[in-house]
Amino acid sequence: MELQDPLEVFGRDIMLMILRNLDAHSVALSLLVSRAWHGVASSDSLWTSKCEELWLGKAHIPRLAQVRGLSKLAAYSLSVMDGKRVSHMSFSIVLSLSLSLSKNTRIMKEDLYDHIWEFHFTKAAPEYWRNLDPYWKGTGPPMRRYFHPDGSQTADPGDTVWGGQECCFCIVTSFVGEETIREHYVRINRWPRMFVSRKQDWSWEMSNFLYCYCSIPDSDKEGGTGPVL
Repeated sequence: MELQDPLEVFGRDIMLMILRNLDAHSVALSLLVSRAWHGVASSDSLWTSKCEELWLGKAHIPRLAQVRGLSKLAAYSLSVMDGKRVSHMSFSIVLSLSLSLSKNTRIMKEDLYDHIWEFHFTKAAPEYWRNLDPYWKGTGPPMRRYFHPDGSQTADPGDTVWGGQECCFCIVTSFVGEETIREHYVRINRWPRMFVSRKQDWSWEMSNFLYCYCSIPDSDKEGGTGPVL
């Protein structure tokens, strides 16, 4: 008995119904079957719901996935790549990567100034500073910090820790070879460098032994956040 192509047997509409019940990785693999399958499996009507599922509960939605005219398949692929901050790879490979790639997470200047950041001292910080910190004293909401495109940083008026000093930030990245990140950190003035990590909800954390910065969720921000490229 000769095997028949399911797409020819069931037709486009029924195949779309079937593909909607598959996970994104399985749908991505079906893109490789044939040109006809690719036409069905890349449908915006299919990937719109996949994007909604991917973005659900995420702290930040990448700007590069919100570009007008972008297909939903491309938006999904770019979102996954941005969430892991990996180099250019095939879509099916990106979907199969584990979160272990987070050790190569690379923050960009747009990530800093697109978000508002909560700031608090760590337990290792001197008691004097912890006594000024509402995070430890429970006297109010966490302190906030703001990064700006000109490289400066500010705080809310009346912030007792801030004290009105001038601050500037820089991002330092060094590589081993062409792509492997050897060292990556953010530094404010001449204070201790902050190492960067990214959580499963795509929020950012920058910290050292004295203090910690956490990006505040803003998934509803129009146009998304972060770098375009």
